[in-house]
Amino acid sequence: MGHSTQSPSGPIPMQSIDDIYCQARQGSIAAIIQILNDKLADSSIRTRAVLDQGVLQLLCEAPSPEQLPQDKVVSRVKTLLEGMSPRSISRVNINGRIVQEQQLLWLDEIKRDPETQLLWSEQVALKKPNPAVRLWQDMRLPRQRGPYLDVPASKTGSSSIGFWRGLMGGISLCLFLVLLGWVVRDWLGWANGPFAGLSNTEQTTPAAAPAPEAIDPFAQAVRIAQQAAEAGQTASTAAEWLELASRWQRASDLMAEVMPEDARYGTAQERVQTYRQNSGMALRQSEQLQGTPEPAAP
Repeated sequence: MGHSTQSPSGPIPMQSIDDIYCQARQGSIAAIIQILNDKLADSSIRTRAVLDQGVLQLLCEAPSPEQLPQDKVVSRVKTLLEGMSPRSISRVNINGRIVQEQQLLWLDEIKRDPETQLLWSEQVALKKPNPAVRLWQDMRLPRQRGPYLDVPASKTGSSSIGFWRGLMGGISLCLFLVLLGWVVRDWLGWANGPFAGLSNTEQTTPAAAPAPEAIDPFAQAVRIAQQAAEAGQTASTAAEWLELASRWQRASDLMAEVMPEDARYGTAQERVQTYRQNSGMALRQSEQLQGTPEPAAP
C-alpha cells in the first residue's frame, strides 16, 4: 500500500499548472490530488488518495453531508479524472466522509470500520481516450519545466526555438492524421478509404521474412558435449562441476529429440545414456566438493 497524498489548499499557480497536468497524466498521485483540490475548492471539498492494489482509493471530505451529495461528487470527480486520463489508473474507489483530523492511516481506518467512517463509497471505471487522440494530446503538452528554463534567451535563440517548435508541430499533426486515418478505417471498415491502397499493397505483397534455420538436435548436442568435455579438464570448483552437469544433461535431452526416421537415431539413443551418465558423474563431483571444507587461509 502506498502513502496517502494530500496537496496544499489554494489555487494552482498559472506558471506551474501545465507541469502539474503533465505529471497527473503520467500517473502522479500528488499531481492528481492537487488538481482535484483546486477544482473542488468551490464546493469546500478536499481530497486525499492512495494507490492500493491497482485501484486509486480517493477520499473526499467536506464540513457537512450536504456538501457531499454522492451522485454529484462521483460524477464530477469521474469527469475530472477522465479529463486528466492518468496512466495506469483505470479504477477509482471514491469515498465520502465528514472532515476529520489528519489521519496518516485513513485507508486502514476506512477498511476496518467503513460503516462509521464513511457517508458513502462508490467504485467507478474510467474511460480511456482513443490511443491516437491520447498520443496527439501528449504531443501538444509542453515539456516540464527544468531548473534552467527561466534563463532569458537571445533573439537568435528564440527564433531557433520558434522554428523547431513549428517544425515539430507540423510533424506531430501529420503523424496524428495518419494514425487517425488508420483508426477510422479499422473501426468503420472503410475498404475504399484514403489508406486502402496502402493496406491492400501490404496485404498482397507482404515483406518476405527470413525462413528460420532448422535446428539439428544431433549436431547441437554434439557441440554442447564437446564444450563440456573440454571444460571438464579444468573444472575445479563445485559451481563449475554443477555447470558441467547441466551441460551434459542438455546434450542428453537434445539427443533424445532425434526422430526415429533419422539415420543417426541409433547413435543418438546410445549417446542419450552416455551423456546422462556424464551429467550424473559431474553432479556427484559437485556435491563432494560442496561437502569438502575449504583450506584455512595462511
